[in-house]
Amino acid sequence: MSSPISTNLVPSQHGNTSKENRHLSNFKASFWGDVFLSSPSQMEMDAGTQHEYEELKQEVRRILVANMDKSSQKLHIIDAVQRLGVAYHFEKEIEEALQIIYHHHCNHIEIDGDDLYTTAVRFRLLREHGFDVHCAATFNKFKDENGNFKESLIGDVKGMLELYEATDFQLHGENILEEVLSFTTFHLKLAETTVDYPLYTQIANALKRPLRKSLPRLIARSYISIYEGYGTQDENLMKFAKLDFKILQHLHKKEINKIIRWWKDLDVAINFPFIRDRFVECYFWKLGVYFESHYAIVRNFATKVICLISILDDIYDVYGPFEELKSLQKQFKGHIKHISTFTSNH
Repeated sequence: MSSPISTNLVPSQHGNTSKENRHLSNFKASFWGDVFLSSPSQMEMDAGTQHEYEELKQEVRRILVANMDKSSQKLHIIDAVQRLGVAYHFEKEIEEALQIIYHHHCNHIEIDGDDLYTTAVRFRLLREHGFDVHCAATFNKFKDENGNFKESLIGDVKGMLELYEATDFQLHGENILEEVLSFTTFHLKLAETTVDYPLYTQIANALKRPLRKSLPRLIARSYISIYEGYGTQDENLMKFAKLDFKILQHLHKKEINKIIRWWKDLDVAINFPFIRDRFVECYFWKLGVYFESHYAIVRNFATKVICLISILDDIYDVYGPFEELKSLQKQFKGHIKHISTFTSNH
């Protein structure tokens, strides 16, 4: 167990500050309680499951590198792979496939994909991966002679949804995407009351939090059910996404279990009774940035740093009187010179 951490701030020159002079906040107890403290259920892969996992991964890889009659098919597979949260396994294959699609698009050798749905998906994926795609040339074809979006687009709800998602990749000065956002938002809100599941759920999720403004793990959790609900899914991709989600979920539970034990070893509740107990939220914050299994060390380290910073934040914002905080600040500054020595030796 780690040695206790003193909560005594440096006394001010006027003597100890009484408790009555401190601005204590009654933060609510952690919502999570001890739910993550118990050991997570076992999800270790046996040899059979590991073999199935690797086989499914290779099947998905084969789909991504396979030649397809229509580039729109490849786009839809890439889109599904990303939404299902397994794209981190196939970054090279996805980039190569999009490079080919971009080349065809720039040289006008596309043999399909002029419909609203495919055009919007292609624009979003290419922009997301850093390709230079011009929105005016892409979307002006969906306007009529009066400069308004064609009324016929309203009936293509899936296409409208993808067009809406594409607007989050707007660059400065691209006014047409402002028009797209207004047009699609209005009609998607109307369509939301008339369509069935899973399209209804997909629209509701997008209007609340578009793909670009959501977290990959939340998107994956939701889209697994949506993708399956359409009934047109690739079975191998579906199986792989479910298995990968469970494996990652188990890993994340194990990680947060260890972080909670580290937090309790610090006796934070005793030494710092005035702070917010938000270690789960700190972990979730970093999970939104690094969810992949190979970032486990980064996730663990960054979460602990944020937890410690949160202690200091509450000391400064809630607990410490001004004079004591000035003294504490001087002590921090006095140790800054040691940081370069520490980092160079580690």
